Amino acid sequence: MVLALTVCGLVIVLVAMALLVFHLRRRLIQRSGGIFACSLRWDAPEKRDTSGKGWSYGIARYSGDRIEWFRIFSYAPRPRRVLERSAIEVAGRRTPDGEQELALLSDDTVLACVHRGTRLELAMSEDALTGFLAWLEAAPPGQRVNVA
Repeated sequence: MVLALTVCGLVIVLVAMALLVFHLRRRLIQRSGGIFACSLRWDAPEKRDTSGKGWSYGIARYSGDRIEWFRIFSYAPRPRRVLERSAIEVAGRRTPDGEQELALLSDDTVLACVHRGTRLELAMSEDALTGFLAWLEAAPPGQRVNVA
């Protein structure tokens, strides 16, 4: 009985510590700049794919001339992907279709992009999309920005 209570107590403490570290990571990411919810599909297929495969839910943070993307369910303090403003080419936008409606948030818009030759798709709310496109177009003079 004592052993069972000790094990349960230890499990509760470990879960609480894991949640605390998860919360502290999120606060650390938020502290350094504007963030927004953004799902990402890296190496997106060239043909329109309506399956929900390949999407990762995360948050993106503006950091000068780049976007840092973090997985939401991770303990890593560093971004998983970094997208430079000068290397992002927007190919188009669309609403989620098929199984993507289940894999993404309900009001998301999918933005097809190319970053240094890699096709990717970003899914975000209309408000976040407006801010993202404004950030892209606000590139310093002399930088090439391709927005479709």
